[in-house]
Amino acid sequence: MGASCLHILSVFSIFLVFSVPWAAADLRVDTFLQCLSYREHPSYPISGAIYTPNNSSFSDVLYSYIRNRRFMTSTTPKPLVIVTALHESHVQATVVCAKFHFLELKTRSGGHDYEGQSYVSNNPFVILDLFNLRSITFDDATETAWVQAGATLGELYHAIAEKSKTLAFPAGVCLTLGTGGHFSGGGYGNLMRKYGLSVDNIVDAHLVDVGGRILDRNSMGEDLFWAIRGGGGASFGVILQWKIKLVPIPEVVTYFKVGRTLEEGATDVVHRWIQVAHKLPEELFIRAQPQVVQVGDQKTVNVSFIALFLGSAQELKPLMERDFPELGLKPEDLKETSWIETTLLFADFPSGTPTTVLLNRTRTPIYFKFKSDYVRKNIKKEDLTLIWKKMIELEKVFVQWNPYGKRMSRIPESATPFPHRSGVKFKIQYLVIWFEDGEEASNHYEGLVRSLYDFMTPYVTKSPRESFLNYRDLDIGNTTRCRTYLQARVYGRKYFKDNFRRLVRVKTIVDPGNFFRNQQSIPSIIWYPNEKVKE
Repeated sequence: MGASCLHILSVFSIFLVFSVPWAAADLRVDTFLQCLSYREHPSYPISGAIYTPNNSSFSDVLYSYIRNRRFMTSTTPKPLVIVTALHESHVQATVVCAKFHFLELKTRSGGHDYEGQSYVSNNPFVILDLFNLRSITFDDATETAWVQAGATLGELYHAIAEKSKTLAFPAGVCLTLGTGGHFSGGGYGNLMRKYGLSVDNIVDAHLVDVGGRILDRNSMGEDLFWAIRGGGGASFGVILQWKIKLVPIPEVVTYFKVGRTLEEGATDVVHRWIQVAHKLPEELFIRAQPQVVQVGDQKTVNVSFIALFLGSAQELKPLMERDFPELGLKPEDLKETSWIETTLLFADFPSGTPTTVLLNRTRTPIYFKFKSDYVRKNIKKEDLTLIWKKMIELEKVFVQWNPYGKRMSRIPESATPFPHRSGVKFKIQYLVIWFEDGEEASNHYEGLVRSLYDFMTPYVTKSPRESFLNYRDLDIGNTTRCRTYLQARVYGRKYFKDNFRRLVRVKTIVDPGNFFRNQQSIPSIIWYPNEKVKE
């Protein structure tokens, strides 16, 4: 079974963490709350940020930032306390008091965690919710901004657009994502072929460590700063805010979204897309999105091609005619607009939607299960036909293929924990969404997406089969708390490749007792004294 969980520095303390039942944990809530009160900043009372099950609004606060209904059931474990921090001192107090009282800490900034790891645990736990910490401040001279972890991407994009028509930031297209978690897992979007990931454009950060100290880049050191930019901040501390470097964009950009069914030659178009999408000029990002649709009495696959070009339609037209004529773009397909408008279009808002919708933090929760893959080799036409056949068989599963190349290929794998760089043609996200309640429905739909994932094995990366941390997937390494280092390495290698070993070394130094943890967190090697980190 490998090293025991009791082979640790303090056997008694760790025994308490994992063996105290929920009933006994309830007895510690009062002392935990007293601890929070004792440690609060005199100018920033914490009482207004604390919610227990005795509060009438406890459930509203808990569910307001849960996006996946799989974790809204009556049997889903609930926190003993929710702290909706109103000030940085509340974060510090919560970390120190949770650690002192052996309560597991879950940090949430947007609630988009695919597997609920930021707000669910089988151990007595506390949720530290950062949605109130969402200020954004700009430095015009350096074209940088400090963004608190609870700010959403929509709020960030809106704030940037209010400042400038020629600045942007490389990040995702889902507008209600919290920047705290999105950035710490890497953060990608439709500017990545030009500017890389979010983490490639972060220049500083503030983090609360296991001792309750607020650290910046200088005081945390380059190793920890490296680790939190793609290694998942929740393994190392609580991210308070990021300092980001804004990037230049043209005042006029071009957007298009066109679809091709199999009957309209989609297979040929996708085959060409696989060959050229990663080679196109870095100003051009074209996502391919295959989905099963009903046409008359037949099911077929429709592939949407959704693009952002950092330039005018006049510049894009000859480029597409030269490098990707198979798509058959027409002049009326091209829409010249502003960058901020494309953030709405990529989020499926109708053209002309007011940009104030970017400030909307609400999102209706749905049932879903996502998975991810990376592709480094071309896929033959005959294999694409097999993939379409499998998709039609499963029907409910659809995918997004996002091209890499250019700037993504020029950044070394070891520059940040995010290793999926040179050689990657595109990334696959598998999605299944459903609306029926119950375990039977969940098992059915999750089985569908797993079936397509298994079917894709011959076409994707191997040794390891790479996955994206921000698309958290417990299927690829859901282990017990007593997992060995080699067990943790299963998901660690998929998410981080060789960077996993450095992440473990950093974790062991900054959080040797493994306080900041979840089912797929970076482990401290102190927990595995009989195993070697080096393979």
